[in-house]
Amino acid sequence: MRNILIIAKRELASYFTSPVAYVFLVIFLLLTGFFTFTAGQFFERGEASLGAFFGWHPWLYLVLVPAAGMRLWAEERRAGTLELLMTMPITPWQAIFGKFLASWVFLGIALALTFPVVVTANVLGTPDNGIIFAGYLGSLFLAGAYLAVTCLTSAMTRNQVVAFILSVVACLFLILAGFNPVTDLMVRWASPALIDTVAAFSVVTHFDGFQKGVIDSRDLAYFLSVIGFSLFATSIVLRNR
Repeated sequence: MRNILIIAKRELASYFTSPVAYVFLVIFLLLTGFFTFTAGQFFERGEASLGAFFGWHPWLYLVLVPAAGMRLWAEERRAGTLELLMTMPITPWQAIFGKFLASWVFLGIALALTFPVVVTANVLGTPDNGIIFAGYLGSLFLAGAYLAVTCLTSAMTRNQVVAFILSVVACLFLILAGFNPVTDLMVRWASPALIDTVAAFSVVTHFDGFQKGVIDSRDLAYFLSVIGFSLFATSIVLRNR
């Protein structure tokens, strides 16, 4: 655990030693504000709810999370420091989880900085803060799933742009698998069992429960499975390298 924390601390510090972290945070906060109050019509809804806030997160993270994680392994390969990192007295799993943990904490910081939205909802009305907490928890796991997929694509190439594009495509598939237009299209030719199977792979399907205030163990297991499988695949790619 000590090695993991050392790597995570090093990686997290590298975010804030460059303007990239601050640019990311500003863009994230501006976009969440726009989609919540303007596109989501927060004030026009007339209800103290953050449904407009959380409803955009799967699409917002689709671009921002790959942008934050595309450098994790691609930069190590480009700079030629991957071999040096792997010769240190650490296991590949410690390096992988340490880097992932640092980026996940960074995304958690970005999410925590949206607290003015919660304050606004409580000032204007009496929202159910239990539902809001569940939404934040689901959003954090959603970001973690996207980030784990980005770790995998970043390990596959030394080009950060290629890693970004691959992760966006992979995460888009995880969204569209349960998107209503896609499932409605499948109704015409697929059986209900097949539709349910495809929808079960969607992050939207499992994130909806958190938005409603339901913390279901099956949804937690889904996100943890995506994270675990992606990090395991990352270890295989790095070992082959």
